[in-house]
Amino acid sequence: MPAKTALVADESRKADLTTRLVGGVAAMAAAFVMRKAITMAWTKMTGKEPPTHPEDPQVALSEALGWAVLTGVGVEAARLLATRAAAKRAHHEQR
Repeated sequence: MPAKTALVADESRKADLTTRLVGGVAAMAAAFVMRKAITMAWTKMTGKEPPTHPEDPQVALSEALGWAVLTGVGVEAARLLATRAAAKRAHHEQR
């Protein structure tokens, strides 16, 4: 019986590792795509490129804060959704 338990535990660890790896790759891809989408939307809405160095005093505070909030929330939301989708899919495949 202990050998069977060890085999199940080993398979569970492999599944967890796979889920984390797939989730990590999905999160990076989602963050990349979202950042590109946010950059395009910013450019279209404001008519100029987003600040490359928001901490620069030459950049208006409202512009720097707007960019920071927009990218922070957008990218993290995309990463969260991608990671959850990968975990959900992996959970359904294990059944």
